Amino acid sequence: MSDHPTSFQGDIPQAIRDAIVGKVAGAEVEVSGGGGHYTIAVVSSAFAGKSMLENQRLVYGAIAHLMKGDGAPVHAVDSLKTKAP
Repeated sequence: MSDHPTSFQGDIPQAIRDAIVGKVAGAEVEVSGGGGHYTIAVVSSAFAGKSMLENQRLVYGAIAHLMKGDGAPVHAVDSLKTKAP
């Protein structure tokens, strides 16, 4: 993990979880990492019948605001796993 400067105040993994839960119905979210690099696993019935790419677009859409700009709290998602229950 590298050090990633950000002006974000608060718990970044919790902000990621909250953003995903707010946009992906019934999501169960696990987030780990730090220094701007995170690993995310999401289980949601919203993924049923969708392709892996569609699932990932849903998640990235939910956290896009956390990845925007030079001082964004999320620099990279090193691993994103999505699945339906």
